[in-house]
Amino acid sequence: MTRIISFMTLFHPLRARLALVFVLALLVIGTALASEYAGGLLPCALCLKQRMAYFVALPLLALAYVYTEKSPAAMHGLLRTIGIIFLANAGLAFYHAGIEYGFWLGPATCGGGGLQASDTSALLEALKSSSMVRCDAPSFTLFGVSLAGYNLIACVGLAGLSLYPTHDEKV
Repeated sequence: MTRIISFMTLFHPLRARLALVFVLALLVIGTALASEYAGGLLPCALCLKQRMAYFVALPLLALAYVYTEKSPAAMHGLLRTIGIIFLANAGLAFYHAGIEYGFWLGPATCGGGGLQASDTSALLEALKSSSMVRCDAPSFTLFGVSLAGYNLIACVGLAGLSLYPTHDEKV
C-alpha cells in the first residue's frame, strides 16, 4: 500500500506539470540536436541562441521536480521563472522566424559567425574553410513552417504550461 501512495505522490499537480514541461522541453531540444547531428542540418547563430533557454530550463526543471514536496511555494516561483525563460525564447524565435520569412532584416553577424582576419588573404582562407549558415534562409520547412516557427510554437506552449496556475494555487 505504501508503494501505491508513494507512486501517487509523483502525480501531485505541480510535480506533474514540472514533469510534463521537462519531457516536452527535452523532446524539443532533442529534436533540434538530432536534426543537426543525425539529419545534417547546420544551425545558424540565432538557432544556437534559441537553444540556450532549453539548456538553462532543463536543469532548473529537474531541480524543481526533486524539491517540489519540500518547498512548493519556491517551486511555483521557479516554474514561473522557467515560463518567463520560455516566453523570452519565444520572442527570439519570433524574431528569427520574421527574418526567415523576410519581414525584417537580421543582424549583420547572421551569416558567418563574425569571422575576423588580419588581412585579405587570411579572410579569404577563413571564408573558404568555414561553412556559412544564413539566418534568413530556413534550412528546413515542414508545411511551410521553419524550425524557428516550430520553436516559437513550442516555447509559447511551454511558457503557457509553466505560467498557468495549478488548481492548488491561490490566485
